[in-house]
Amino acid sequence: MIARIWHGTTVPTKSDEYLDYLNETGVSDYRATEGNRGVYVLRKIEDDRAHFLTVSFWESMKKIEKFAGFDPEKARYYPEDERFLLDFEPTVEHYEVVVEA
Repeated sequence: MIARIWHGTTVPTKSDEYLDYLNETGVSDYRATEGNRGVYVLRKIEDDRAHFLTVSFWESMKKIEKFAGFDPEKARYYPEDERFLLDFEPTVEHYEVVVEA
């Protein structure tokens, strides 16, 4: 199993609205993609930034490509992300899940 981790930031005053948007777009797309085994969204508000991590779990890198495209290391963004996000990190991270409890 592979974990795909994406990080994004918004201002704290928009964090609830962004969470709703994230659930409608990215989280919904993760769940609808064959080979997805789950997704968690983590949020930490720190001073003037709200940090979001999405951690999704996949059967294989081939299954991630069904969601991310031919370059699975590239972050995937949605049209309205510009309304919320402070930065657009170009890549995501992937980790092999070696222990599952």
